Amino acid sequence: MADAKVIPFDDDRSRGAGQRPPRRRTTVSRRKGDAATVREVKAVPAGRDGGAPGVDETKPGAAGGDSSEPSGRRPRRDGRARGEVSEADRAGERESVARQVPEPRGGGGGWDRRIAGGLAFLRRRLTGDYEVDEFGYDAELTDQVLMSLLRPIYDKYFRVEVKGIENVPSDGGALIVANHSGTLPWDGLMMQVAVHDHHPQQRHLRLLAADLVFMLPVVNELARKAGHTLACAEDAGALLERGELVGVMPEGFKGIGKPFGERYKLQRFGRGGFVSTALRTGSPIVPCSIVGAEEIYPMVGNAKTLARVLGIPYFPLTPTFPWLGPLGVVPLPTKWTIQFGEPIPTDGYPPEAAEDPMLMFNLTDQVREQIQHTLYKLLVQRRSVFF
Repeated sequence: MADAKVIPFDDDRSRGAGQRPPRRRTTVSRRKGDAATVREVKAVPAGRDGGAPGVDETKPGAAGGDSSEPSGRRPRRDGRARGEVSEADRAGERESVARQVPEPRGGGGGWDRRIAGGLAFLRRRLTGDYEVDEFGYDAELTDQVLMSLLRPIYDKYFRVEVKGIENVPSDGGALIVANHSGTLPWDGLMMQVAVHDHHPQQRHLRLLAADLVFMLPVVNELARKAGHTLACAEDAGALLERGELVGVMPEGFKGIGKPFGERYKLQRFGRGGFVSTALRTGSPIVPCSIVGAEEIYPMVGNAKTLARVLGIPYFPLTPTFPWLGPLGVVPLPTKWTIQFGEPIPTDGYPPEAAEDPMLMFNLTDQVREQIQHTLYKLLVQRRSVFF
């Protein structure tokens, strides 16, 4: 494996052409929260004969435009002309098409609905009838498959408790900044599930990852599908301007690869690149503290020579790895707590504030101190590592 090159988050240089995933365009739009896709309805203005606006002009008998149906249509009992569709009817039709799952007969049949939804999902995957954004994010695959795989680990294995989810904005862009630990990045994945499953709007968290993630086979593709992207200011700014939730862990490899003796002691937060990006986009910063990840792989040593040979930042030695082989990769079932702190607004600063190093230093230190203080408070409240 080639030596991993870690691109700092505040590096504004544009990435190489090979790191940008191919853009995939489809003619299918998908409504938020629905598994199936919906054909786009082209709205047309009211025609000369008073046709109703917003009717699909591809449907026979729709009003508007140069309709060949005579204007003297016989009215129906409900007062509408024959062929005219009410707004409620159109909404009901779109809802039915969006689900694409037939109602089970006999009033029950929850399994019938699941099987029909699963078959519809497989059909869309096989035919390519799904949507992927310019970063490679596949929202349908994330909701239907990846979240379903992570949820048992989240609920049953780590038993994550979430606090302060109301501090995560319901709409618009926001930057969630969290501590990083645990030898392997389980904390980022659990934070992603926490935001999606506990937020009232079921928002998706787009994590920023080091370039090593996108150099690994299989992991690269899964990370893109799950909405992760390279930790650089260009991608972070683009996502925030689009109103996305962006997650960043500024400690990087220094945090995730620190020895067990330094657990819950925050490492340096870099040069404050995440603060600069938040200031440029006017996005609030939400501090996030994660307790429980430090103990899943107690890192008691680091084989630095082997790490250099493999081209990775560190090679962990834990009580179970590599001594137990593949079993050593299984994390310990610790009890987790994820707490989201009060947002720090940035929209009140002038545009040139992003170039002020003293302001960036102060805001970075404020975020770091808030996360560290919350970690200590959660540790005092914790009864046990595993319960």
